[in-house]
Amino acid sequence: MNKLIEERTKRTEWYRDARFGMFIHWGLYAIPARGEWVRSRERIKKEDYDYLMDEFSCENYDPKEWARLAKKAGMKYAVLTAKHHDGFCLYDSKVSDFNSMNAACHRDLVKEFLEAFRAEGIKVGLYFSLLDWRHEDYPHYGDMHHPMRDNEEWKGYNHNFDNYLDFMHAQIKELVTGYGKLDLMWFDFSYGPMNCDKWKAKELMEMVRTYQPDIITDNRLEGSAEYAGTIKTLNPSIYAGDFASPEQMIPPEGIVDEAGNSIPWEACITMNNNWGYHAHDKHFKSDKLIIRMLVECVSKNGNLILNVGPRANGEIPKESVEILEKVGDWMKENSKSIYGCGISEYNKPEWGRFTQNGKFLYAHVFEEQAGAIALCDMVGKIKKMRLLRDGSEILQSNYWNLKEFAKDAFFFFDTSASDCYPLPDDRDSVVEIELK
Repeated sequence: MNKLIEERTKRTEWYRDARFGMFIHWGLYAIPARGEWVRSRERIKKEDYDYLMDEFSCENYDPKEWARLAKKAGMKYAVLTAKHHDGFCLYDSKVSDFNSMNAACHRDLVKEFLEAFRAEGIKVGLYFSLLDWRHEDYPHYGDMHHPMRDNEEWKGYNHNFDNYLDFMHAQIKELVTGYGKLDLMWFDFSYGPMNCDKWKAKELMEMVRTYQPDIITDNRLEGSAEYAGTIKTLNPSIYAGDFASPEQMIPPEGIVDEAGNSIPWEACITMNNNWGYHAHDKHFKSDKLIIRMLVECVSKNGNLILNVGPRANGEIPKESVEILEKVGDWMKENSKSIYGCGISEYNKPEWGRFTQNGKFLYAHVFEEQAGAIALCDMVGKIKKMRLLRDGSEILQSNYWNLKEFAKDAFFFFDTSASDCYPLPDDRDSVVEIELK
């Protein structure tokens, strides 16, 4: 096995067991409250955006409360936007004055986040944007995404990109040297010609590994949500990352390398339709959908990192809180079917999904059935079955209308019923099957 792949496998062991994380997109963009790309979409000039620092007071920011919510939801790791594309830092950067210490809050928000989540036993990560729409030496006119991409005032400006790279690398060094052990670094993102050597990615990863040898990183120093990069090959680059990062979707069959071997990956998905706080976006995913998304990811050897977008004052929207608490109620009873689990040796059933951890197969039943629930090709392979949430016994059924299907095992949740009946949990009723 390739040495880089061996090291990746070792580094990501905790991550592949954890399966469920919290993403937190928070910054100045929460004040206009029209999403984290507001400056780009609306072509806002620097001087018309910087004043937001004077309003970013974060008076209700309590990362301990955030951490308690993440823990209650069953999340094992969390990633905060230390710096997004607008260039504003939520930490005490010494190489940029555009940071939270100079904002109205006068707080190192990253430091407080890390301390609070570590105290709850949650692994910690930081998101860092490779883009910086505020830095004068980051390309403006003609760039695909910059707010000034079609502003004639910037046409012909001679940007010193090496100067920008020195600045960017210095900021990342601040994060990997100034905040203790970090478990994860989430770089975002490459596009067009802006990838790999353009970022001096080899030197960057060597620096990161010097100070944080066990940290895991995503694949976006060379890839994006559109292109995974060399992580899917048998000879990945040094900056290929430790996990792939499909965005706002779950891959149809998981993610594998060119030899068919599963590689670490996580689907990063929002709770509504925006990453940053959007005052008018009330289209929140239900707890049922989120539970099923999580199960789908795990059933394909992947993770789910679910985003929350706090308000400018530091409060996570009540809709997000209520949904995560409901997800947490399900996780409290069913997390054995998530943590440490992955793809099953059995094919996906018609009524839901399987996850598996060694000899324990978990049947995630999503849909009511006409009659018994079928476990295809499993006759003689089952030692016992239990409803996971309370440990109650589930018996194999030999009901008269099942005898024709000799290779398949069957069960009813309620043995007194022989036809349709409500599921114990209409979001996902989980049966733990101990295999022989």
